[in-house]
Amino acid sequence: MVVKTPLAWLQLVRNKVRSLVAVAGIAFIVILMFMQLGFQDALYSSATQVHRHLQGDLFLVSSQYKALTANQSFSRTRLYQALGFDGVESVSSMYIGFAKFKNPVNGQKYSIYVIGFEPGKPVMNMPEIQANLDKIKIPDVVLFDRNSRREFGNIAQKFEKEKTEQFIEVFPFNSLAGYRVRVGGLFSLGSSFGVDGNLIVSDSTFIRILNNRPAEMIDVGAITLKPGANSLHIQRELEANLPNDVVVFTRQGFINFEKEYWATRTPIGFILNLMLSMASVVGIVIVYQILYSNISNQLVAYATLKAIGYGNNYLFNVVFQQAFILAVLSYIPAYALCLGLYDFAMQATKLPIMMSSHNAIIVLISTILMCMTSGALAINQLRSTDPADIF
Repeated sequence: MVVKTPLAWLQLVRNKVRSLVAVAGIAFIVILMFMQLGFQDALYSSATQVHRHLQGDLFLVSSQYKALTANQSFSRTRLYQALGFDGVESVSSMYIGFAKFKNPVNGQKYSIYVIGFEPGKPVMNMPEIQANLDKIKIPDVVLFDRNSRREFGNIAQKFEKEKTEQFIEVFPFNSLAGYRVRVGGLFSLGSSFGVDGNLIVSDSTFIRILNNRPAEMIDVGAITLKPGANSLHIQRELEANLPNDVVVFTRQGFINFEKEYWATRTPIGFILNLMLSMASVVGIVIVYQILYSNISNQLVAYATLKAIGYGNNYLFNVVFQQAFILAVLSYIPAYALCLGLYDFAMQATKLPIMMSSHNAIIVLISTILMCMTSGALAINQLRSTDPADIF
């Protein structure tokens, strides 16, 4: 039985300090990739969290619609027109807009996202919202998002502790006069890159808070179809017959449109994609320098192996084995550290930054490919090595 000498491993452990530095350098790049992917996923997940909780099969928005955080209203008449199509069972409307929330402790005002709808025709199917619909039927009662950022104060903590309604003040952006409302319940939605906190209100309360908005102008129309209705067929019918000042989306189409906006039409989407690409390029350069330095230090040993009959393919295989070993050894501590970093970042930003199996596999494959690419670049030195020149 022939036992092969693990030359790649022995060369790495021969100089433990150099190898540990190499692993630390690659692990740093892996952490950067994990964090970039984590923030990118949080960007898309947080931007579409309202879309995922909408109740309906098709959704009507203005033809000028760009993103849910932008104000593009359209006439409620279009929604009533959609109700007349075969296969449409019911419709409901949603108002969205930003207001200024006054922190009851320090008096500072912060932008908060206000979502309004008719309590009898809710457009959001979150259990906490459904359980509190009776409360927002009362004028000037709101639901507060417990996952809003810290600048809004301890509204949620105080409500959960005392179980009593709290008075807060909300201001339209174009007015110095605030509107006093009561927090009657809590729900969990969370912030995003465009939203720091959320309020759920009835449509009538929304109009009173944002008093510059005509009641006729809505932001999203939710269309519920009859059982067995073909959503794609009805979508085409609506698009063909409704005026061109509105657009009809399926749920997934609505989500995809929002993702595309944040990925391609905002600076943050571009920056995250650019930083991910830069991390990969920097990683290839770092690993190349590590492997090139290792080959240079072991050049005599490689030349000796060539002199006694080992071919270039064997030596190349050693280098690729080293690249693979470095990739795996770097990935393991980086993955473990990122679990803690994700949790810390999620607590600090209130964004849904979570480790997913998809990202874990993507980063592992990317790390291995990055190290293998660097190995392929570094073996050029071996290819031209001549034992006669060395000795």
